[in-house]
Amino acid sequence: MSYRVTKRNEAYRYEAPGHYDVLTTRLHDPDDVNEGTIVNGLSHFLPGGGAEAAVSKFEMIYYIIHGEMTVTMYDENDQPTDYVLHAGDSVHFGKGTKRGCKNTGDTTARMLVIMIKPRA
Repeated sequence: MSYRVTKRNEAYRYEAPGHYDVLTTRLHDPDDVNEGTIVNGLSHFLPGGGAEAAVSKFEMIYYIIHGEMTVTMYDENDQPTDYVLHAGDSVHFGKGTKRGCKNTGDTTARMLVIMIKPRA
């Protein structure tokens, strides 16, 4: 058996490329457990904060804990579609999906991010 408990004061900050006006914290990494593949983070986006459009390197889930985030998904022709997500809403997308996000609300938004890394 292998597991890791992360207490709230043990989450650590990291810099996420292409992100702005956000505090990103890491809760879990694949190395935490045997044969792990999950990365789990909690992001705090200020109003107007977000992440520039980029192609995902991993399968991912965004779950909105608090506030409002507009997630922009791009189709195979690079045409954008916006989805306004509120607390309790989520989006699941696969590796290679182009997406971006922005806090379009008037309070700090909290978003749980789950990334599933392929096994090496």
